[in-house]
Amino acid sequence: MIDIFLKAKHWQIFLLTFGLPFLIPLIMMPLTIMGNDPMILVNVFPFVLILFIGGLLGWFWAIGVGLQNKIPSYLQMKVGRFKTFLLIPLAYISLILAFMGFSIAGYIENQQTPSIGMIVVLASVLVLLHLFSMFCLFYCMYFVAKTLKTVELQKEVLFSDFAGEFFIVWFFPIGIWIIQPKINKMIEYQ
Repeated sequence: MIDIFLKAKHWQIFLLTFGLPFLIPLIMMPLTIMGNDPMILVNVFPFVLILFIGGLLGWFWAIGVGLQNKIPSYLQMKVGRFKTFLLIPLAYISLILAFMGFSIAGYIENQQTPSIGMIVVLASVLVLLHLFSMFCLFYCMYFVAKTLKTVELQKEVLFSDFAGEFFIVWFFPIGIWIIQPKINKMIEYQ
């Protein structure tokens, strides 16, 4: 799977992670309007989110783990923390999807809204998880950018060396067009 992401062209990754998640709801909107059933979009949303998040985190994983063999042994990076921090946003998104699914199903079945206390507790937990998940994503972007620059320069790098790559990774839909061709070149010279 790692090789698929590393060898893919920039437009292929863009279509998988950004193009399809944008087009699917656009295609489903007329069906929702014609069928007068907003649940069509609600049912499609988890698949769109999984496509986007799965593609983005899969790409991060491929870069962060797959390019480690291109780094000299004396510069090896701590991949364990990266892997853990990459799985946390995935777990968070899964919890959100499960929570939304149970909430919507419960509301449809009972036509009853949850209590205010339950909403406050769940919202507090979700806000804390959301903030931690954001921290984990920023760390993953940092690690991916550092990995790219370390492979490119073959030396220890400082943040000032890879700040450009960090911001390009952060603005993913645009950055994929710049970073993936560089990764393709790195992979060619195995």
